[in-house]
Amino acid sequence: MARGLVLCSQTRTIAKLSFFLPYPKLWFKPHCHHHPCYGPQNIPSARVFCHCVSSQTLNLVDMAKYNEAFSRRMAMAGIKHHNRIALGVSGGPDSMALCVLAASWKTEGLYGFDNSGKFIDGLFAIIVDHGLRSESKDEASLVGNRVSEMGIRCKIVRCDWLNGKPKQGHLQESARDMRYKIFQDVCMQNQISVLLVAHHADDQAELFILRSSRDSGVLGLAGMAFTSQVFSSHTNFCNNDWKNHSVLLVRPLLEFSKEDMYKICQGSNRDWVEDPTNRSPLFARNRIRASLGNLLSGTFNSELQAVISACRRTRIYVDQICNSLIKQSITVMDQGFAVINLKTLNPSKIEDICLSKFITLVLQFVSQRQRPIRGSTSKLLLQYIRTIPCKTSLTAAGCYICPAPGSKGFKALVCCSVDCPLPSNAESFHTFSNVEEKHCFSDELEQIIANGKSYSNNNLVTNSSQAQFLDMRSQSVLDEAQRLAVISESTHRNIISLQRKEGSHFKSKTDEVASVCESKQGTEHIAAFLSEPLLPGQTCYFMNRFIISWKLSKEISSNWFRGEPLSLSYLEGDSHCCCVNEDEMVAKVRTMIDADWLYLAKLTKLPHSDNFETTRLPLTGKITCSDYSRLSAKVALKSLKSIPVAARKSIPVLVDDHGRLLSIPSIGFKHCPCMKASAVFKPRVPLGGGHSSFL
Repeated sequence: MARGLVLCSQTRTIAKLSFFLPYPKLWFKPHCHHHPCYGPQNIPSARVFCHCVSSQTLNLVDMAKYNEAFSRRMAMAGIKHHNRIALGVSGGPDSMALCVLAASWKTEGLYGFDNSGKFIDGLFAIIVDHGLRSESKDEASLVGNRVSEMGIRCKIVRCDWLNGKPKQGHLQESARDMRYKIFQDVCMQNQISVLLVAHHADDQAELFILRSSRDSGVLGLAGMAFTSQVFSSHTNFCNNDWKNHSVLLVRPLLEFSKEDMYKICQGSNRDWVEDPTNRSPLFARNRIRASLGNLLSGTFNSELQAVISACRRTRIYVDQICNSLIKQSITVMDQGFAVINLKTLNPSKIEDICLSKFITLVLQFVSQRQRPIRGSTSKLLLQYIRTIPCKTSLTAAGCYICPAPGSKGFKALVCCSVDCPLPSNAESFHTFSNVEEKHCFSDELEQIIANGKSYSNNNLVTNSSQAQFLDMRSQSVLDEAQRLAVISESTHRNIISLQRKEGSHFKSKTDEVASVCESKQGTEHIAAFLSEPLLPGQTCYFMNRFIISWKLSKEISSNWFRGEPLSLSYLEGDSHCCCVNEDEMVAKVRTMIDADWLYLAKLTKLPHSDNFETTRLPLTGKITCSDYSRLSAKVALKSLKSIPVAARKSIPVLVDDHGRLLSIPSIGFKHCPCMKASAVFKPRVPLGGGHSSFL
């Protein structure tokens, strides 16, 4: 291991550097991208470990100021000292500063240490070893030791790249997706409702330049949310109710700069890691970070942050309008589709940006695909929703939109389109034991969100005059910001220069990315119609929206068709089905097809079912499945007629291993009276996308 000394640029503090490469001793700035070791062709493969040595600078850092600001942001998020909190930790100066502030905040709340006396109670760090370099395991272990020394319990999780490690061009994006999946999984396993990450003001500035170079609108330019509800890929049973597990992702350091991160580490005498891959010009954020570094000045930074703040106020206003529109004009049906009351909505009175966001939220809810809707698709949807009465149909963003039957075009149906790429179709379901159920963390999260909303309600943007950049693209936002004197001419000129520089990189990648996305969509489309067998008593999540389960029971209830005048007299009292054989019965899940409708009609007309014919034994109370299924099909057809044709295609059905229809739980059909099947519409991400705050 080679060692060297580092001169930290912001505070002129002498620090000791160590890294796992056979480099000679060097004097350089640890976060200066101009050093030759960090040139385009000389990116070190190992992280650089920095340690602050004793200096007068340590005494000059006002930690009380940082602790007070951190405490204020935690209160804004609705988080109390007793809430259990996870920290996403990489070991860099940002996440180590987060650890310092979170540990101080927790202990000041008089909750102290746990029973071991070693770790702070209710604080948990998650360290992800991406496994992309040979040294990563040792580095993660070292970071874990440093976090433990701070009194924070931690868990190191190594990424499992099932499909092989990501390619260089998609490395950061893939690593981020994997990292957040691990964060959510660990939070669920440990029943933690809040995850803190260390994004700061400089990260927001980078994201602003990145998105503006892609010609993002004002909502995208608002950057990362202060708090956002992130929904896990896992669902669980808690407190006698099906609940989708979510974590409140909080960014309490958005007020702080990168320079503040170094000062906090230095002021608390904590080590940090400098990851040299963060200097590579192969990645857009790194290029922007380097360019912004050349423009660092108090005026430029403050003016750029002022533009971002103005965009966030506009975002708050739009979100408020959309939430109100959803409550007034949307009806969600149990069969998995939504109805928009166009008369109540009154689209002609709504700004384009609010209406576009509204329809996006509705489509994302129905399709459960959280991809943004942009460009020509967004314009097409706006034009469609403004046409009243609507008389045509439209397929967009995984949904099929059409006039609601009997509404004369004043209501629109939004149904999931099975002809578009869909989320994975079925997955195993997670349940809590009775002991775990007592400590269900969903209730805690609801209380935290309620606390945060009470703060947000005092900071609402009540009218459009406070939203300065409604319906503007990136260039218009900057022009308007200059006109309003939010930014100076020099700042405007520098931002435009950064946009153009990064925009040239983006355009060269567009075709490549589009081809990759197209390939992925084809795979999803095929997977949407495949399913593993669902065993009796098991539960699965189908298409991210239906909770499906089934089982067999030897005891048959007498009230199968309550209120049905055609109930057969011999069904009175408890009966036994003579065809039940749980060991041989297999069920698979798929969406409904036209043949299912025809099959139900056929059952009502035929004297016996060709596939399930048995002999009813008189005087014993035993009945045949063919008798039962004929009556069940008749009742189901009545229910099916009340569901629009467009919506029927996304209704889940159960079939046997030969593809023969067993049950359509949503409309009450089942082939055997001993079969109990259910399909509950419980979309993973709720209408509106869950709680978020851009304060």
